[in-house]
Amino acid sequence: MEIESMVANSALIKAREGGGKGRSWKWKEMLRFPQINQCVDLAMNIERDYHSLCVKQPIGKKLFQLFCQSQPDLQKFICLQDALEAFETKSDEERREFGMSIIQRFLSSQSGQCVSTMLMHEESCLQNLELDPCGDVFQDCTEDLHKHLQGEPFVLYQESMFFDRFLQWKMLERQPISKHTFRQYRLLGKGGFGEVWACQVRATGMMYACKKLDKTHVKKRRGEGMALNEKQILEGLDSRFVVNLAYAYETKHALCMVLTMMSGGDLRFHIYNIGVPGLDRDRVQFYAAEVCCGLIHLHEKSILYRDLKPENILLDDNGHIRISDLGLAVRLSDGSLVRGRVGTLGYMAPEVISHKHYGLSADWWGLGCLIYEMTAGQPPFRARGEHPKSYEMERRIQTEQEEYGDKFSKEVKDLCALKINFRMLEAGVVEAPFKPDVSIFISAVHEATEL
Repeated sequence: MEIESMVANSALIKAREGGGKGRSWKWKEMLRFPQINQCVDLAMNIERDYHSLCVKQPIGKKLFQLFCQSQPDLQKFICLQDALEAFETKSDEERREFGMSIIQRFLSSQSGQCVSTMLMHEESCLQNLELDPCGDVFQDCTEDLHKHLQGEPFVLYQESMFFDRFLQWKMLERQPISKHTFRQYRLLGKGGFGEVWACQVRATGMMYACKKLDKTHVKKRRGEGMALNEKQILEGLDSRFVVNLAYAYETKHALCMVLTMMSGGDLRFHIYNIGVPGLDRDRVQFYAAEVCCGLIHLHEKSILYRDLKPENILLDDNGHIRISDLGLAVRLSDGSLVRGRVGTLGYMAPEVISHKHYGLSADWWGLGCLIYEMTAGQPPFRARGEHPKSYEMERRIQTEQEEYGDKFSKEVKDLCALKINFRMLEAGVVEAPFKPDVSIFISAVHEATEL
């Protein structure tokens, strides 16, 4: 059994390091674009919305930019758009100087690169930049830029070869997915409903984690609603701080969700199994900020997560985290509250335990518990190694004040407000303070990961 595990580990490591070399020899055939005459039905039925096609979808955005770059009268608009997007990822110290360069280059009538339809924003942007360079300096300018691009330029784009290429990409995306789309490698983890396996897309060599929910177990435990809920919620998410759903398919025996591959272990492993329990301040601050970004993305879509705990926070190869396991998440109607005792005791908010109605605040309580545990190396309401009864844990959470030891300086308590540039973090340009050794988790994750 040990030899089989070593062989499986070696195969997985080789596949991960291979990159594009892991593609099937038939990959060119798999990724061959359909003829444009095969896209007629799609062209007639696709939603012709500028923001959906040219802003939110990466391929659509790139092709629209290429179209604009091919039109001399639109090239300056795309250069301005690139500059405005770059401004949002600059550090606080760089924003004033970089913002001024944008104004002088694109919004000043004295510049040979000025965008004539945007000149009215010069004065207001100068005032915004002087008042608060870290604020929404170019918000009105950006909105007017998109208003212009979604007019005649968007109409012309839909008549171009670039839009034809976009339709071909969409047709390629709609190819049927089955188990034969992937190579399967080693088992990564087990849970109540099934297993998680490492897999690789044959056509591209991309690595993913395939969450296989056994249909028999799901039906026996009445988990159909939970499984469908997780899939539907994941379909609507696109965040670098939440695991993304890449594919979904079913076999005779399993419901399969192909998710972001997270090879750096879960946060619980890092808190308790590497050195002294707990994490240093830089890592606590960084992980808390990224979890905060993930929660904000969920909350912006009116999704309450309800299961924030170290086991559900996963690290990737580069030390960045993502929130995983959205089976208990629920979508809220505008301003509505929910009631239901769900989650993990020790991380549940008092209002959840007491069966009261609650909203998004329950997730922020969980974040507080997570920050405490990362800092202290133990949960907030029980000592390390202690296993109190459920009723005792409930009593402590509802009636007792958590104790802050020597590790909890004022800065640690307020750490989410310190040093982190959330714009740069959202853009993925902040380097993680710790990069995990993935080889450790290739074998260890089997014990640490749950569904």
